Order: sequence, then C-alpha cells, then structure tokens
Amino acid sequence: MSTFDVIAILVVLAALFSYMNTQWLRLPATIGLMLVALVFSLSLLLIDHFGAGLGPRVRVLLERIDFSDTLLQGMLCFLLFAGSLHIDLEDLSKNKGVISILATLGVVGSTLAVGAGAWLSFGWVGLGTPLLVCLLFGSLISPTDPIAVLAILKTAKVPRALSTQIAGESLFNDGVAVVVFVALLRVATGAAGTGPADVALMFVREVAGGVALGLACGWVAYLLIRRVDDYQVEILLTLALVVGSFALARRLHVSGPIAVVVAGLLIGNHGRSLAMSERTRENLDKFWELVDELLNAVLFVLIGLEVILVKFDRQLLLASVIAALLVLVARFLTVGLPLVILRERWQIARGSVRLLTWGGLRGGISVALALTLPPGPHREPILAITYGVVVSSILVQGLTIKLLARRLLGSSGAAEPAPVAD
Repeated sequence: MSTFDVIAILVVLAALFSYMNTQWLRLPATIGLMLVALVFSLSLLLIDHFGAGLGPRVRVLLERIDFSDTLLQGMLCFLLFAGSLHIDLEDLSKNKGVISILATLGVVGSTLAVGAGAWLSFGWVGLGTPLLVCLLFGSLISPTDPIAVLAILKTAKVPRALSTQIAGESLFNDGVAVVVFVALLRVATGAAGTGPADVALMFVREVAGGVALGLACGWVAYLLIRRVDDYQVEILLTLALVVGSFALARRLHVSGPIAVVVAGLLIGNHGRSLAMSERTRENLDKFWELVDELLNAVLFVLIGLEVILVKFDRQLLLASVIAALLVLVARFLTVGLPLVILRERWQIARGSVRLLTWGGLRGGISVALALTLPPGPHREPILAITYGVVVSSILVQGLTIKLLARRLLGSSGAAEPAPVAD
C-alpha cells in the first residue's frame, strides 16, 4: 500500500466520520471525530474476534503511519501556526505572567507530581514501574494539547482573559514539555551530557532559541508580505514561514513549536494589521481555518484508530483510571498554587483555577511522545496508560467544559472577569 493510499483512506474516513458527527451526534468536531473513530475501531476488533480477519489488515495500515513523526514533525507546525494566528498579542501580554508560570513551572511541577504519584500507584496495581520511567510518563502527559484545547475553546464561552490564558499556555507548554521529556529520556538511556548544568543549558537554548528564531523568521516574512498585495503570494509566504522556521529549528536544535507560535503571533497581529489588505486577511483566515479543520479531522481520526494498536488488560485499565485522576490532581495543584500565591499581583477571574484545571486537555502530543519511548518492558504499558488518559481527557473534560463554564460564570458563560494585570 502506497503513501498516497494511506492518505486517501485517512481523508475519506475523516470526511465520513465528520458527516456522521454533523448529521447525528452533533458534538464538537474533535470530540465527535475521535468518538466515531474509536467506536469504529472497537467494532473492527469485535468483528475480528469472530474470525473476520480485519484486525491484521487495519494494523498493517496503521503501522505504516509513524504517528509520532507525522504529528511532531509534520502536522504540529501547521496546527500551532493556525492557532496562534488568532491570539491577540495585547491580551497575551496582559496575561504573560500567568501563561509563563503555567507553561514552565506548571509543566515541571506536574511532571514531578504525576511521576511520584504514578510510581506509588502503579506499584500498588502490580506494574512495578521504576521512578525514572514514571517521571518520563509525567513529562509526556503534563502538557495540555493546543490542538485539543483550541478546538474545545471554540465551543465553550469562557471570559476573554481566561480563554487567552488557557490558549496561551497550551501553545507554549508543549515546547517546554518536549525539552523536559528529552532531558529525562537522555538520563534514562544513559546518554552523555545529562548533568543539571547540561539540562539547564539545553532548556535555555531550546526555549530562548525558539523565541529568537520565531521572531527573526516572522519579521522577514512580515517585511516580504508588506511589500506585496497579492493574497496568493502572501498565503504562500506564510506557508514558507511555517515549514522553513520549523525545519531550521530542527537544524539549530531549538524549539520548533515555540518558533512557529512566535512567528504566528507576529504575523497574526502586526502582519494582519500593518501589512495586509482586507482581501488578504479574509483569504488568509479562510485558508488557515481550512488547514486547521482538515488536519484536526485527520489527527483525531488517527487518535481514535490507534486503539487497535494499544494492548489493554484489566491491570492497565485500572492504572489508566488512576493516572487520569493523578493528572487532574497534579493539574489542580500546579495551577492553583501559583495563582493563590500570586493573587495579590494578578486579579484572577472567578472560577479560573477550576476552569484551567478542567480545560487542560491532553491530546495527540502525549501519544506521540509515548511512541518515541525506546523498546523495553515498560514501553507498551506506558503507551496504553497514556492513550487511556488522553481519551478520557478529551471525552470527559471536553464534553463537560462548556457546562462547567456555565455553572461557574453564569448561564451565559460570558461574564466579564476582573482584569489580569502583571
């Protein structure tokens, strides 16, 4: 089966599942697509149980897709850019303190809390997972997925400042989490250069380098866009910006996700207001909305289908439930403690801690990172538990965030919060 055949099957399934969701389920697109794909996959497994022989064929199809590489080195840059285009830089600046703490200290704190809790609880259910492996699990499950979060925010009417905090954190914390994950993975595999100074230097290089590269590439693209008035050329320049900056980040060993987000913020704000005509803005928005919807559809179909490759048993199901609760508790602590300690500096909107906790969805990035774990006795259990946490996060939290927002903020879900000041 060729690569084109694989892409064709995925796009056809995404279109059919989207149609089914729109016609019958009427759930938010990402949740509906993943749910339909999940039911489809489980149905195939059930049919295969009676000797239909469909399971091996589907596994061959999915094994041809490197989910980790497809997402982390392919889809992610486009999805992050599309999401950052519509983040208001002024709102982001007003909330930069909250976002910075949640995207850095929040990720590190969550990694430690989830890792310690998993080490204790996994041993209780009989998995006997080493502490370092549990910390790896904590690092890969800690980032909130910008793709899932941004898609859900479209349907949940939360206050503007709070929406900016959730979206801003989700766009930046995946880059930080990847650095933490890579550092722990190097320690686990015994790679050279894993001392505290080495890890700190790598962290600074990845984050600061990603910001600098994003600003540089975004500024060059901005200057080029400002000199032309042809929306087709300008859209092509934004495409070049995305793939070029992401590829260059890989060569320079800096954070590609952070570089793309920073470039998207620059183009989405200064580029949109100072360098584009109304016609270009309209066509640019339509183009990137289409890219966002198409890749989101394929991604969440893939997440739903991946259950075919994941091996579950009662022990792993119990561990997944415990891990999902651990992730929520760690999220509540790492969100709540900083905001409570610094409440004198920031005027926090009513219900922010609970909404930030419940709105911290996990998604494809966690699964992709789990798939990069080296072969070993703990890889498959960690992958299965990660998948269980991601699915429960998207289905349970994603389906109820709108109701929680209404309950905490009033029936309209759009109450104005107190301003967040730095």
